Amino acid sequence: MNANLVLNQIEQIGVGLALIIFPLVFVFAFAAHPRLLRPRLLEPEELVRRAHGNKLVHFGHVLVTLNTSLLIVVALHFMRLLGNDAGAWAGFVGGMIAILGAVFLAVDKGALCLTMSAFDTLPEKTFGQIMPGIMTLFTRKGWMKLVWGIVFLPIGFAIQAIALLKTHTLSPWQSILFLIGALLMATPDGIEIINLSASIMMAVSLVPYGLQIIASAL
Repeated sequence: MNANLVLNQIEQIGVGLALIIFPLVFVFAFAAHPRLLRPRLLEPEELVRRAHGNKLVHFGHVLVTLNTSLLIVVALHFMRLLGNDAGAWAGFVGGMIAILGAVFLAVDKGALCLTMSAFDTLPEKTFGQIMPGIMTLFTRKGWMKLVWGIVFLPIGFAIQAIALLKTHTLSPWQSILFLIGALLMATPDGIEIINLSASIMMAVSLVPYGLQIIASAL
C-alpha cells in the first residue's frame, strides 16, 4: 500500500478517535463532580473545599487537561471539512477561536485543578494555613484572569456548528446537538449537571460521526 495512503488512513482513524473520545472524557469528568443533582453557583472557597481530597475529580481534571489536544484536532478537522464550502470563513474563524479556547482550558485545569492535587499532599493544618494563597488562584488574581479565555472554546465550536448546519456538511440533528452542547458547556462551576447534559449531547452527535470516519478509513 502507498505510504501516503497509509498515513492518510492513520490520520482519519486518529480524527475519528478524537471525535469519539473528547466528548466521552467530558461526560466522565462532569459526572465525577459531587452534588450533581443539587446545582448552585459556588463561591471560590466552596470550589476549593469541593475539590480538596476528591481524587476522582482530580483524575477527571487530568483527563480534561489531556483532552485539550483532542479538541484542537477536532477544531482543525472541522476547519478542513468546511474549507471548500460556503462556510469556509466560519470554519476557519471558529476553529481558531476554539483552538485558543482549548489552550486556555489547559491553562485553567493546570492552574486551578492539577495544583489542588499537589496541595492535597499537605497536612490539613498546613492546607488551612495556605488557604489565602490558594484563594488568589480561584479568585483569579493577577495574570490568572487569562483563564477566562476558556469561553473561546464554546464560542469557536458554536461558530463551526452553525457553519456545519448551514452548509449541511453534517446531518442537521448532529449539527444542532453539537451547537447546543457547545453553548451549554459555558455553564459556570457548581451547575455541572448542565455541563454533563451538554457533554452527552455532543457525544450523541459526534461519536457516530467519529465511528463513520474510522469505518471509511478501514
